[in-house]
Amino acid sequence: MKKCIFAGTFDPPTLGHRDTVRQAAAVFDETVVALLVNPSKQPFFTLEERLDMLRLLCQDIPGVRFVCWQGAVVDLLRREDTVFYVRGIRNTVDLEYENANFYANRKLYKDIITLYFPAAQEHIHISSTLAKSCIHFAKPVEECVGKAVAEYIGRVMRRRGDLKNV
Repeated sequence: MKKCIFAGTFDPPTLGHRDTVRQAAAVFDETVVALLVNPSKQPFFTLEERLDMLRLLCQDIPGVRFVCWQGAVVDLLRREDTVFYVRGIRNTVDLEYENANFYANRKLYKDIITLYFPAAQEHIHISSTLAKSCIHFAKPVEECVGKAVAEYIGRVMRRRGDLKNV
């Protein structure tokens, strides 16, 4: 069985992330989507909320499993017994960033094979940063995250008492 890892903070998960998961699932028997806990980042959404949104976003994609991970991705690759690390690419800036990470990861795990999947053309402008800006300025976020996740975000914002961003 061929398995890959696709990791990120997913704050929030976007349609671009979904593109990457969908492409990976078309190639691999199992796609492990790893929600990373990064101590140097202050996420807008809780770990539980991000996991819920990932599940909503990818619920119709077969062969996907979700894990939370605090640590180096190369250690997760070893734990999951795979060498395949999937990354989504929107543009040349992403490619340069991901290539730098690839070479750093290769020093830690010489067997790593990183695969880059391009975002769908209609999603190349989408990022988690854009989605958070939409939320912050009370603008529609559905174009970035899809209907189910946008509705979930609305519920989260109402629960937080931030009614201007619903």
